[in-house]
Amino acid sequence: MSTFVLVHGAWHGGWVWQRVAPLLRAAGHEVHTPTLTGVSDRAHLLNPSVGLNTHIQDVVSLIEAYDAQDVVLVGHSYAGQVVTGVADRIPDRLAQRIYLDAFVGSDGDAAIDLQPSTIAGHYREAVQDNGFGWLIPVRSLTVLGVSEQTDIDWLSARLTPHPWLTYTEPLRLTGAADRVPASFIECTDWMRVFQDHAERAAAHGWPVHTIATGHEAMVTEPKKLADLLLTVSA
Repeated sequence: MSTFVLVHGAWHGGWVWQRVAPLLRAAGHEVHTPTLTGVSDRAHLLNPSVGLNTHIQDVVSLIEAYDAQDVVLVGHSYAGQVVTGVADRIPDRLAQRIYLDAFVGSDGDAAIDLQPSTIAGHYREAVQDNGFGWLIPVRSLTVLGVSEQTDIDWLSARLTPHPWLTYTEPLRLTGAADRVPASFIECTDWMRVFQDHAERAAAHGWPVHTIATGHEAMVTEPKKLADLLLTVSA
């Protein structure tokens, strides 16, 4: 039995794994789906000082509080930064880290600088125009590859603005994360913003897998994603 810790991306919450977590539990695994500080059901804690290190500590604290060992740590999208930071702090508690269409950052990298320049520009404009200078407004779901109206409705009712500091605060790493085996899963049926990160993962020698769906794989293809997570982590 493994302990999966599934970390959501920007604007989401732990609820986004509702279609995946039961499938992993049915396979005999323990599953945790934390919500990061300042979003979703923890939006009441939102303030301009919530940054990447806040979110790294969220996950470190959860793993330590449960005294979890042999953790399979999965990060979606923005949470690739979180996974890398957690792996650097508590490598001995992790069995594997899996990047699901996610940032693969190195020491000194900020998430905003890991995006294509055009998209990074859109983020900066949105933060200044509608985010009061410190929030990232929710992105269009159709841009993220969600096409079914029921999925759009389900997600739209729950997404919340995301703290900007998490995208501008750089990773600070010691190199300890390199001790934790890593894999990458790229979602290929959308604009493929994270294709460069799949290539970066391959250059690191990590196994790279694909799933033919949009960026929100845990919503649009939960069974395929759960099966792939089980295969990758086996």
